[in-house]
Amino acid sequence: MKRFANLKAYMIMSGFAAAFVGVIVLYGTRFWETALIWSLVTFIISLVIVATLDLSFKPDDQDPNRPRLR
Repeated sequence: MKRFANLKAYMIMSGFAAAFVGVIVLYGTRFWETALIWSLVTFIISLVIVATLDLSFKPDDQDPNRPRLR
């Protein structure tokens, strides 16, 4: 099993979420510092949530050619 196989995807998804929140906060407040802080917080929180959700299920190691129900 490859560990960290989806790390790039996690980082990209978290980056998009952080950019979205940063733009929304920047247009709402017009303060760069506040937008940067909210972006970084969003990046960290979304990265932790996505990684935790990925760890919450076990990959299926069963042979795909064998039926599941017998």
